[in-house]
Amino acid sequence: MSDRTMHWDNVYATKGEAEVSWFQDSPTISRDMIRAANPDHDAAIIDIGGGASRLVDALLQDGYRDLTVLDLSANALGVAKTRIGQASSAVDWIVADATTWRPARTYDVWHDRAAFHFLTDPRDRAAYVERLRSAIAPGGQIIIATFAPDGPEKCSGLPVQRHDSASLAAELGPEFELVETRRETHHTPWNSTQAFQFSRFRRQK
Repeated sequence: MSDRTMHWDNVYATKGEAEVSWFQDSPTISRDMIRAANPDHDAAIIDIGGGASRLVDALLQDGYRDLTVLDLSANALGVAKTRIGQASSAVDWIVADATTWRPARTYDVWHDRAAFHFLTDPRDRAAYVERLRSAIAPGGQIIIATFAPDGPEKCSGLPVQRHDSASLAAELGPEFELVETRRETHHTPWNSTQAFQFSRFRRQK
């Protein structure tokens, strides 16, 4: 088990769903951007680092039928499965590190809220993008949300790499065209604020 896996398994084993800074009761921006990226309910959507996020609940409610959630932590995915109940059987749950995972299929939409910014080593970011390229066909869309340049420098005791749409575009490469970017002031469960940015890209080739 990697250090990263141990860290996140411990977080989700010792803290409740709403006791982490990134908790959102309603993932409004992610939901809106996914609908904009592909409103087809048969679209294949993967949530990278989804953990115990309530995004998968919202997408099921929206009628999406081909959903995958990937996370390092089996504990985190277990929280989501238990919360969703019987409907969780309709979701593909993958315990894996997005920098070493080998995608077995392609997806129409790749969503990542607050996973990519933990990749502070350029080699890890390159490995992540390599997996993304193999998982997203031309025309597919990518939504990545990270702390903004004026956001926190750490999260869950770990350093982060803050981004804006330009730095994400540089990481992804020229075949990904920026479609939309939004800023969010996220309110944590203890009423502090964090500056996030959400950027949506389309793969052109």
